Amino acid sequence: MATAHLKTRPKPFLFPHLCKACGRCIEACPKHCIEMGTEIDPVTGFTPVTVNLDACNGCGLCIAACPEPHGLMATPPELEPTDMVVSDPFSYFGEQRRSRPAPESIPDRREPLPALEPLVLKGNHAAAIGALLAGCRHFFGYPITPSTEGAELMAKLLPQLDGRFVQAVSEVATVNMMYGCGGAGLRCMTFTSSPGFSLMLEGISYMIGAEVPGVFVNVMRGGPGLGNIAPEQGDIKLVCRGLGHGNTHAIVLAPSTPQEMLDLSMLAFELSFTYRNPVIIVGDGYLGQMTGRVTLPEVLVRPGLPSWAVHGDAAHRGNLICSIDLEEAALERHNEHLNEKYARMARAEQRADCHQCSDADWLIVACNTPARMVKGAIRALRERGIKAGLFRPVTLWPFPIDALLPAIQRARGTIVVEAGPGQLEDEMRLALSHAGVHPAGRIDRVRRHGGVLPQLNQIVDRVVALAEADHD
Repeated sequence: MATAHLKTRPKPFLFPHLCKACGRCIEACPKHCIEMGTEIDPVTGFTPVTVNLDACNGCGLCIAACPEPHGLMATPPELEPTDMVVSDPFSYFGEQRRSRPAPESIPDRREPLPALEPLVLKGNHAAAIGALLAGCRHFFGYPITPSTEGAELMAKLLPQLDGRFVQAVSEVATVNMMYGCGGAGLRCMTFTSSPGFSLMLEGISYMIGAEVPGVFVNVMRGGPGLGNIAPEQGDIKLVCRGLGHGNTHAIVLAPSTPQEMLDLSMLAFELSFTYRNPVIIVGDGYLGQMTGRVTLPEVLVRPGLPSWAVHGDAAHRGNLICSIDLEEAALERHNEHLNEKYARMARAEQRADCHQCSDADWLIVACNTPARMVKGAIRALRERGIKAGLFRPVTLWPFPIDALLPAIQRARGTIVVEAGPGQLEDEMRLALSHAGVHPAGRIDRVRRHGGVLPQLNQIVDRVVALAEADHD
């Protein structure tokens, strides 16, 4: 009789790995057969309930109350409860089927932009306009000098373009809003500066882990601490080696003119969605504030919608985005996947600008505003008969080592010019080390700190001194 009763009214079976300890089954059971457990499941970190079937009448109310598709299941008629082994529920009940086909990606569209006269724009404004032309209609941010003008322009223009501007309560809130917006497959960005960027690092790590796109414009200022609002390049270590905890990397673009602030802003959105990864744009305080002649592109972008988006509609209901893997082996596989993606970025996305490097005896490495000082110094040095050239990394990560190697191996010496404590030089040296290259020429430097930029005459004097010493 017991076997016949089991077949007509199957009793529940618990898969502990799928129990989230919500307690709904406890409330639903009229026989009080279910209690909250006391032992943590090592796979999930939850404390699953315990089930005692002695008084169970097989009513099935607990199964109906369970929100997990395979948490509590009716025992198959052909199996006694003692025959069940805790394992993947798909092995017993079959794989869940999607109620609808997987969504297809909607591709971006590029549409011609009417010809316009060049504009004179601040660097911050240029980056904001570049984002709008790239299809960004969602901005989240918290004002901080010297980046605030970019946020102000977005606040003015987005409502006119059916966009959304949200001033968050903090930078921590900002990055989490970007996580949600990027996870929905929408283009979003923020403007910030050094202390604010530091607050975003945890969220950036989550975005990288969950493979969520987003564009961060960090207009660097003097530090450490609150420092001041003058230009510095002290965040290079953060953007290249410190994007939050864990195995994190993002493409880092370093413009040097307002025109590049616009162009690289547009490129940043393309790269962010190509690799499903945040992209960082780093400028300095002068670059954000200085004005320059900016020519608009010939096309603008009307963004589509990626198939992986958690977009909130029926077609995308089966998608999931998260950065948690509680099983060590699964997290290792995910990190291997990320490493493969980083390797693809490193191979394909190196960018550099070489100015008079082909015959340079003295190679000067600089980025952002200091690179503009270097161009003036090169002109003065060549008037003295000293062949100098500028190597300007446009991507700080990946560092453009492929373009650097021919120039640095030909030069008598290399001088790294930066408004900071040597973080750009560290990136160059690390890239050379990974390439197994030790340049024959000396590596020297010109550095300023605290918001003071290297000056043209300092660069000239240093190169002249090196050239004279080399001649002797």
